[in-house]
Amino acid sequence: MIKYALACDDGHAFESWFRDSDAFDVQARRGLVACAVCGSIKVAKQIMAPAISSTAAPAARSTEVVALGEREKALREMMRELHRTVVANSDDVGDKFPEEARRIHYGESDPRSIRGRATPDEAKALHEEGVEFLPLPRLPDERN
Repeated sequence: MIKYALACDDGHAFESWFRDSDAFDVQARRGLVACAVCGSIKVAKQIMAPAISSTAAPAARSTEVVALGEREKALREMMRELHRTVVANSDDVGDKFPEEARRIHYGESDPRSIRGRATPDEAKALHEEGVEFLPLPRLPDERN
């Protein structure tokens, strides 16, 4: 996988992941790469610094997407609405999510919708215990 810094002809900058260097070229020629801000398909790679590996622990990976076509734009809006609905109808328990999810699962706390954060290892442990939960995806433009 390779992440490119991109910009549309209106100057909107964004990033996106591609399978390899040829994948961007193929998708761009077919009009499948669109600006994450305005939807323009006139997109070009920008100059970017290469990633330099260090001995520090790797940062958590995030995946960004580029909206493609009307169907994908509609899906993106549905994801935004899902996110708004979940946030409006759940309690934010922050980093205590794994503990509180277990308490609800085992009947030690009142059943309710909660949201928060869990590490990949914590999520795996919850899954192995049979605790039901879903990752709540965030869209790239929601991180700004």
